[in-house]
Amino acid sequence: MSSFITEENAKPGARDWQLTRMRLDKNGGFRSPFIEGYCSRQSVKAGETLDIFVSTKPAARFKIEIFRTGYYGGLGARLMTELGPFEGKEQPVPGIGEKRLRECRWEKTTTLTIPADWISGVYLGRLTTLPASADEPYWQSYIVFIVTDDRKADILLQCSDNTWQAYNRWPDDYSLYTDPKGNQGSTSDVSFDRPYAKYAQIYENPQSVGSGEWLCFEFPMAYWLEQEGYDVSYCSNSDMLTPERGLKCKAFISSGHDEYWDIRQHDSVAAMRDAGVNLLFLSGNSVCWVTPFSSNAAGAPNRRIFRGGPYGGDHKYAVDREKEHGPYPHRGPAEGYLMGVRNIDPVNGGGDWVCVKPEHWIFTGTGMKNGDSIPGMIGWEYHGDPPQDLPGLEIIAAGTAFQGGRNPQQWQAVIFNGPKNNFIFNASTIWWAQGLSRPPGHMPVWSHYSRPHGTDARVQRITANLLKRALGG
Repeated sequence: MSSFITEENAKPGARDWQLTRMRLDKNGGFRSPFIEGYCSRQSVKAGETLDIFVSTKPAARFKIEIFRTGYYGGLGARLMTELGPFEGKEQPVPGIGEKRLRECRWEKTTTLTIPADWISGVYLGRLTTLPASADEPYWQSYIVFIVTDDRKADILLQCSDNTWQAYNRWPDDYSLYTDPKGNQGSTSDVSFDRPYAKYAQIYENPQSVGSGEWLCFEFPMAYWLEQEGYDVSYCSNSDMLTPERGLKCKAFISSGHDEYWDIRQHDSVAAMRDAGVNLLFLSGNSVCWVTPFSSNAAGAPNRRIFRGGPYGGDHKYAVDREKEHGPYPHRGPAEGYLMGVRNIDPVNGGGDWVCVKPEHWIFTGTGMKNGDSIPGMIGWEYHGDPPQDLPGLEIIAAGTAFQGGRNPQQWQAVIFNGPKNNFIFNASTIWWAQGLSRPPGHMPVWSHYSRPHGTDARVQRITANLLKRALGG
């Protein structure tokens, strides 16, 4: 356990860090033009600078409160600094560029130099308008960025921010999934140089405006890890284009909905596996689409992505996707050899997470027997069809997922051996973190084929068992 994380979480938490009052531009809308913003980089290190861009419509004074999310005695965040007040103004909505690109080139509001004592984590900037009188309402939204580092840490938790951006519909239904030519092709680009709209893929969460999918699917993982005192550091997808960061850690965690990976990410994590790092895919639909990074209009690297093609090599799922939605400029390697299981069709649905190998060490202390299930823990996307030639492959949970009671598909959760006495585990569900904790600010799923039932002591114990083995305990 880490005194580093424990000392940070012993500092006073913030009782007021969530969005209290927000407003969308219209019924069924995605953005909050009354106040919205974005950052110049997905991640930043202590001592580096981050540009922040904010628009207010109508013009309004505003402030920015920066919070680090974590445990903090159960409060979920700590106030790090307050910036402003600033004189806000309306900034232009960009036109529709080539490949439906919507990329902002806003005037910079402020530059934040990350203090030396800000440790790695996911940070939210709460934007709040400052009315001239008590009779006027205030409005709020978030910006989000990751503070990363280069230190040796037991655990590296990768945020799935490529996927956040792939589904981001700002300003008005412009994502990789809303191209009139089809929602699985490669004809759209998306940019990190724009605010995050509300999360609106499988359920409506207006209070998520500006925070990507962090509070929806991944924050419960970080909250639990920090509550338990694990030595954890954080990174963006874009920090994994080379393996150096991950090689300084004992365990790598992919969490939530980690669908979009640049091939360099795949190769980095494969190199980490080969060097003895333990890989925990506590996620679903992971390593599904090849997502090449490119620079924005100003030349800043890694600020645009597009769907370049499927992972899977010559596996049937990838071949069929090419036939149905291609051609694609890229084909990724077979992800099953990295994760232990593959993306399959249908990839979405729901079900119970069913134990099939209770004698395995991951179930120590859970009391689970063959056929015991964790209700609703599979969904809304999962993995299956494990390659049978993986060293020491063991299927430890398996079952059937359904799309609203239809289209049954078999999923498997697996573990297999790495080359240096390490292991790779795949829980085969986006929902795994939902069983670990339910922190303030978390936006639990309420409906999509099935749903997780919340915190579960068995999920907590299985995760603890995996980390104990991964960290040499």
